[in-house]
Amino acid sequence: MTILAPSILSADFTNLAQQIKLVELNGADWIHCDIMDGHFVPNITFGPILVNAAKRSTKLPVDVHLMIEKPDNYLEDFINAGANYVTVHQEEVIHLNRTVTKIKELGAKAGVAINPATPVDLLKDIAEYIDLVLVMSVNPGFGGQKFIGNSLKKIREAVQLRDKLNAHFLIEVDGGVDKHTASSILDAGCDVFVAGSSIFKADNISAATAELKNLITN
Repeated sequence: MTILAPSILSADFTNLAQQIKLVELNGADWIHCDIMDGHFVPNITFGPILVNAAKRSTKLPVDVHLMIEKPDNYLEDFINAGANYVTVHQEEVIHLNRTVTKIKELGAKAGVAINPATPVDLLKDIAEYIDLVLVMSVNPGFGGQKFIGNSLKKIREAVQLRDKLNAHFLIEVDGGVDKHTASSILDAGCDVFVAGSSIFKADNISAATAELKNLITN
């Protein structure tokens, strides 16, 4: 079953609850929150307070992607705010097993993200312990970027790794996901589709959500 996870990074925060409800009513399965600190990536977004606002606006699972330095210091804050999934970056976390274990002990599911230049193979020793692998298909830091084509190869490699290890993680893709790229991403083996500007910047959020959901379902 494929999952659509609209990213509120591109939403209108003055109407956040209303916009979350629109995507929920039109096929969204999760709500995705992109957390940036201005250090790990060149942008600053929001923190646990807005994650909690999103959580209180929906019954859907909240998927939190931490593009931040020293994420261990903030795991409890984000999970207490309502995060059901917490994803950290392989490039930032030194003791990845310890971080993944902590996320699970705090009651959330654990994910690991890799940037476009990071090989999938680096996840082989953590893969059996995690619930999600996030393949970044743009260099993180800004919404609305163009999909990097060789990300399709990395999605397929993540599928192969999962099969080889008999692991059970979901494969999530974030960056440039829209009606033009969704089908090829689906064919490569993606389970969870994160879409921000292609949904929340559309003229009709409801129609854009329904269209993308239909593309990844059929």
